[in-house]
Amino acid sequence: MQTAETLFRAGRSQERGRPDFLPRCRDLAQADSGEVTYNAMRSLLLVAHGSRREASNEEIRDLAAALAEQAEPGFDQVGYAFLEIAEPSIQDAIEELVRAGACEVVVLPYFLSAGRHVVDDIPAEVERKRAEHPEVAIRITPYLGQTEGMVRTLIDLSEL
Repeated sequence: MQTAETLFRAGRSQERGRPDFLPRCRDLAQADSGEVTYNAMRSLLLVAHGSRREASNEEIRDLAAALAEQAEPGFDQVGYAFLEIAEPSIQDAIEELVRAGACEVVVLPYFLSAGRHVVDDIPAEVERKRAEHPEVAIRITPYLGQTEGMVRTLIDLSEL
């Protein structure tokens, strides 16, 4: 599981420990309009493959810390997880975010193509946590390689 060293706070003040925490999360998970009218804690979870090369895993940790520095006001906390090989796992990381007060967890797959991990494995891991925490809204964003800005980023890199 993540520790205080691996769960990055984005700096926004948070309401935690209130007796009505779970009902507020249930309201968020069941909201049809998509609008949140109360200060629900939102969390971003960066999900990468994981590597036997520790320096590669450290790059993900550093990226999550950098995301946390720029995440406010959209996210209260930023975590990271690895699909395999490294820790924390997706399930452990989501659990840590929920225990820290998240009513919404946005899972961002840090992958370049829609291989088996993006199409099958990550959604399966997320679905398990949705079943455990129906009061929490957990959603998956498009994977990195699918973003509109990717073409421009590649062109910019080629011009360095």
